[in-house]
Amino acid sequence: MLTGKQKRFLRSKAHHLNPIFQVGKGGVNENMIGQIREALEARELMKISVLQNCEEDRDEVAAKLSKGAHAELVQVIGNTIVLYKESRENKQIQLP
Repeated sequence: MLTGKQKRFLRSKAHHLNPIFQVGKGGVNENMIGQIREALEARELMKISVLQNCEEDRDEVAAKLSKGAHAELVQVIGNTIVLYKESRENKQIQLP
């Protein structure tokens, strides 16, 4: 689990990132979770945007994605979800 200080640190790091994935009408599926897992291994920190036409609640989407990708949910702000997962081979972010 991340501490409040670590979450603040990750939020500041994620601030200038652009969303890589978009969750739309289809909602969350296995294929998307697999791709997000791979992207998190490469990047550790990422933003995902929830589109207007998504039928699921954004908090539900965030919970499904973080659980499926075994990642920490850093923040849900507006229609943007921020996820973090420590990379095994490609560690870039040093948490405070």
